[in-house]
Amino acid sequence: MSAEIPAVIRGAGERADATTHRTALITGASGGIGLEMTRLLAADGYNIVIIGRDGKRLEAVAIELQTRFPVSVRSEVWDLSEPRMAFGLWNALTAAGIAVDILVNNAGVGMYGAVEEQDASELDRMVQLNIGALTTLTRLVLPGMLQRYWGRILNVASVVAYQPGGPRMAAYYATKAYVLSFSRGLARELRDTGVSITVLSPGPTETAFDDKAGASVDTLYKRAPKMSAAAVARAGYEGMLRQSREVIPGLMTKVLAVAGEFSPRPIGLEVNRLLWAASPKTAPSTKK
Repeated sequence: MSAEIPAVIRGAGERADATTHRTALITGASGGIGLEMTRLLAADGYNIVIIGRDGKRLEAVAIELQTRFPVSVRSEVWDLSEPRMAFGLWNALTAAGIAVDILVNNAGVGMYGAVEEQDASELDRMVQLNIGALTTLTRLVLPGMLQRYWGRILNVASVVAYQPGGPRMAAYYATKAYVLSFSRGLARELRDTGVSITVLSPGPTETAFDDKAGASVDTLYKRAPKMSAAAVARAGYEGMLRQSREVIPGLMTKVLAVAGEFSPRPIGLEVNRLLWAASPKTAPSTKK
């Protein structure tokens, strides 16, 4: 399930910096925030392992990175929404002798609609990807990082993690709240170990997220101004380098996070219900 493109050889006399022998693993690396994060890591000289479900897109990303940057690139095609796939990925990396110094848990999906109307299998896959794979990969990279007294983990949550809940996005909001809570607790566990945890919580972003989430209807939330995936990735990357615990990119996103944290819960839930309610023009008809 993997492919590797040999690294470009550095010219004689070119000094390799501290990143030369460090490796970054990025899930969901074929597009959006994950792709932009991968580019930033490669530009800084980290060797790259990219994970995704679309082998052709991963191959294209690998070729781009190898052409632009003097780093080694390995692509691994894994569907982390399937049970125990994170273990399979880790076994493959271990067999290849790859030590992970930076983990970017970016892969994630959403689901729009009332819970009782959602496909149960797809709902299970979302929970497995957003929570299960992220938690398992974090657990698997930690022993090596702690042994080397150096490691960086970036977990991608969402501004909705700061909200009390989201009617019609209920399960998705809950998965991102888990990512935020897990990252906060783990960051405290790892204090003074040389390993840092950063959680990135973007707001509306210019990616294919809405389409993949099935949110094809017009909602107030979708009308909000969006940041570019590149800007979000850079904010998260720089925060990770600073070893910041939490990164909320953009002023409007910060306002939404504060409002979610400190507003009365019933009011927050009602506001989120209105944000995700389909407009009359695009709401599905209930007529037979």
